[in-house]
Amino acid sequence: MSAAPSVQPVPSPMVPGLRVGRAALAVSFLLQGTTFALLVTCIPEIQHRYGLSDGLLPVFLAAVPILAGVGSILSEQLVKRTGARAVLRVVQPAVCLSLAGAGLGGSLWQLALALGAFGLLVGALDASMNMLGVGLQHRYGRSIMIGFHAAFSLGGILGAGIAGLGSHYDLGLPVLFGTAGAVIAPLAVLTGTRFAGPAELGDAVREAAEAAARSIPWRPLLPLCLAMACAYIADASVSNYSVKYLTDGLGSREDLAKLSYLGYMVAMLLGRALGDRAVQRFGAVAVVRGGAALAALGFGLAALAPAAWAGIASFTVLGFGICAIIPQVFAAGGRLFPADSDAAVARLNLFNYVGFLIGSPLVGAIADASSYRWALLAPMLLVLAVLPLAERFAPAPVAAPAAA
Repeated sequence: MSAAPSVQPVPSPMVPGLRVGRAALAVSFLLQGTTFALLVTCIPEIQHRYGLSDGLLPVFLAAVPILAGVGSILSEQLVKRTGARAVLRVVQPAVCLSLAGAGLGGSLWQLALALGAFGLLVGALDASMNMLGVGLQHRYGRSIMIGFHAAFSLGGILGAGIAGLGSHYDLGLPVLFGTAGAVIAPLAVLTGTRFAGPAELGDAVREAAEAAARSIPWRPLLPLCLAMACAYIADASVSNYSVKYLTDGLGSREDLAKLSYLGYMVAMLLGRALGDRAVQRFGAVAVVRGGAALAALGFGLAALAPAAWAGIASFTVLGFGICAIIPQVFAAGGRLFPADSDAAVARLNLFNYVGFLIGSPLVGAIADASSYRWALLAPMLLVLAVLPLAERFAPAPVAAPAAA
C-alpha cells in the first residue's frame, strides 16, 4: 500500500545532499516493499500458526487498511510538528518490529495486536515516505517519484523471493519474520540518517502539503476515483489471496505458491519501466483500456488455472495489466487540475485504501461461501468497469487559435 507520484513539480535549483537523500529514500521504499511482500506472501503460514479460520481471515486482513488510513491521518499532525523525516525515521523500524511480532506470537490476540500495529504504522510510513518524496521532487524540478515506486516493486520481488526460500527450507514464521525484522530494522535506522532534511528541502515539503490542501471540486475526479478503487481492489486481491489460492485451491507447495506474487511484482516493475513509452506511442486511453482488458484476462485465466504453474503465469499477466492503470489515474487527475495537481493526487490516493478495504473482505467472503475460483471473478468484473471510464484519461483537447 503506497501512494503514487505527484505531478507538475516546481523547478528549483539543485542543492548539495539531494542525491544522497534521494538514494536513501529509494532504499526506504525498497525496504517497505520487502516488508509488505513478506507479510502478504506468508498469509497461509500465518493462518496455520494462529488457527485462523477462512471466515475470520478477511476480518483481520480488512483491519490492516482501516488502521493504515487512521495512521495516515494521524501522521499528518505529527509531520506538522516534527517533519516527515523525523516520523519516517521512527515508524519504518517499528513496522519491521511489528512484522517480527506477527511471526513470534502464538494466540489470536497477539496476532491482532501485531497486525493492528502494522496497519497503523504502515499508514504513517506511507504518508511520511511520500511526503518526503514529493518534497524531493519539488526540489529536483522534475518527476522522480516513479523511481521510488519502482524501488517498492523491486522490494516486493525481494520479499517474495525470501518468503519462498523460507517455505522451501521450512524455516517457520518465528525464524523468517524474526530474522527479517532483525536485519531490516537496523537497515532502516541506518538509512534514516541519510534522509533529506530542511537544509536540502527548504520549504518544499510545506509547499507540497499546502498545495495538496487546496480545495478542488470532487465531481470531475469521481470517474478517476472509481478507476483507482477498482485497480486497488484487484491489487489487494492478488496481494492477500494469490498465494492462498495456489496452496488451498490448486494444491501447490507453499514455496512454489510464493512465485505467484513474485511474478505479479516482476510484471509491475517491468510495466512501470515501459509504461511511459507505451503512453507516448499509443495514448493514455488505449493503454488504460488494454491494461484493464489484460488484468481481467489475468483474473479469468487464474480462475480457470488447472495447476500452480498456470496460476503463476495468470497473476503475472494480471500484473502487466494493473501497472498500466494506476499511474495514468494520477496523470489524468493532474491534467484536470494542472494548478492544483498535488490536491488532486492526494484525493485520488484515498481510493488506494478504499480498494484495499473492499478487495480483501470481498474475495475472502466469496471464497468462504464457494471457492477461490468464483472469488476471483469478482475483481475481474470490477476491473472491466474501468473500460467505459477510459475516455476520462484522454488529454484535454488543445483550443483552436481564434480567427483573425
